[in-house]
Amino acid sequence: MTTKSMRRWACLLGALALSGLTGCASMRIIDSDVVSVAAVPPGMSLQGAKYRFERLPSQVNNPEAGLAKQQAQAAMSAVGLVRDDAGAQLSVLVGFAGTQYLADPWGRPLPPGWTPYGNVYMGNGLGPHIGLGMGMRFPPPTHYHREVSLIMRDLKTGQVVYETRAVHDGPWRDNTTIFATLFQAALANFPNPPTGLRRVNIELPR
Repeated sequence: MTTKSMRRWACLLGALALSGLTGCASMRIIDSDVVSVAAVPPGMSLQGAKYRFERLPSQVNNPEAGLAKQQAQAAMSAVGLVRDDAGAQLSVLVGFAGTQYLADPWGRPLPPGWTPYGNVYMGNGLGPHIGLGMGMRFPPPTHYHREVSLIMRDLKTGQVVYETRAVHDGPWRDNTTIFATLFQAALANFPNPPTGLRRVNIELPR
């Protein structure tokens, strides 16, 4: 292979590597902690079941509750559930909540008493002390805690037949996208979820 050809190959490989890195950098992973419990009685199947939404009084005039319902409906349609208010077999109660907090370099909430100069806290009755944080950004970044839940109830018996909850903490500010992703995560492995807490990762563009 000539020197000129080798240079062309090197340039091509470099471009491919850069393209791959750029592709990775343009994506983000939304990691959700999910707990789901199925309690389906014998003879009943949730696959393709028809449902209607149940709303708490506090959700009736809440526009955010309306958006959460739309997002939940999209996620439920993706796993085969069918909205049919007149012929519903299930009622579905949608829950959602979100808060924000200042985070330390590891993404954990800063403790009460934090100041730009360190953490002020009481120690063993000896009075206030100041603990200086190493590697702390100032101002510290804002992170967001978001969670969603779905409770499905058999309309004939009133029994809860499926309950699921998804939680995510991270720096992303786009509420609408993250909440929609959480509903998808909450319904991962529906209608036969594994036992216990699990991590569900969903890849999204930045």
